[in-house]
Amino acid sequence: MINTSLANAPAGSARPPESDLAVDMQGMTKTFRTPDGKLTAVDDVSLSIKTGSIVALLGPNGAGKTTAIDLILGLNTPTSGKLTVLGQQPRQATRSGNVSAVLQSGGLLRDLRVEETVELIASTFADPISVDQALERSGLTALRRRRVAKCSGGEQQRLRFALALLPDPDLLILDEPTTGMDVNARAEFWETMHREADQGRTIIFATHYLQEADNFADRVIMIAGGKVVADGTTEEIRARATGRVVSARIKRDTAKVRDELQMRADVHSARINGGDGDRIVVHTSDSDAVALALLSKYGGYDLEATPGSLDDAFTALTTQKGEAA
Repeated sequence: MINTSLANAPAGSARPPESDLAVDMQGMTKTFRTPDGKLTAVDDVSLSIKTGSIVALLGPNGAGKTTAIDLILGLNTPTSGKLTVLGQQPRQATRSGNVSAVLQSGGLLRDLRVEETVELIASTFADPISVDQALERSGLTALRRRRVAKCSGGEQQRLRFALALLPDPDLLILDEPTTGMDVNARAEFWETMHREADQGRTIIFATHYLQEADNFADRVIMIAGGKVVADGTTEEIRARATGRVVSARIKRDTAKVRDELQMRADVHSARINGGDGDRIVVHTSDSDAVALALLSKYGGYDLEATPGSLDDAFTALTTQKGEAA
């Protein structure tokens, strides 16, 4: 059905001691032995996540996101360093039902109906929320009689979410939760997550969809090569990685202007807009100076200045590090 280490809370399990930190990592490292030698998947990571936060984990494939999530859930143990979750050891927090997860995949019994699946998993908890409440909060009430085999990928992911809600966890971890969903299903899923966050639940989610992080998270942690390469709001990360984007139309030789701009110390990159051949687009740490140069030195017009995108920041920050598993 699902990993029993995430589902089975011992009878009479207690809530955790009060803590203002949902996750506290200090020097956390995880290495694996492979045929090619030792692989460091998480490399000396120290960070804290406050309760009530909504945090996105971003990084390329193999960056170490899933390994970090496994450590938080107690599915693996750090090679070195310290890690507490809600003031407890990770496995203790998960087994007590204080932490729950929606993973990318997980066995569901295809012959059971949606409602039967929720009832079965609810029976493994000491004090679960009601089946009706889990179905309503996950948007599955109308599908309660449908067999799991007849559910779409997005509906099955909602079912995993319903199962994760059963112990009424304080911390909810989502590992690529909308993989396989279409645009409408993703939008509906995040509407549900907004409602959960409004109840004060701490949510940590790993995603490849940068727009999801931009729209939903109040903090973004970028991981590459097992290390944290950026940590802050999306605005802070965009400013750090790319500064601002300044663009203008140029009447002169655009290729020559681009090459000259790329020689400047305050310019990260300069390019010619492929669909608008006379516009130069510049990523810069000093937008005022570049704008002045475009207007006065190069005869630019129709000037625009905007913050760098999260996509630009993601590319700039994560390609500077090697990749881990």
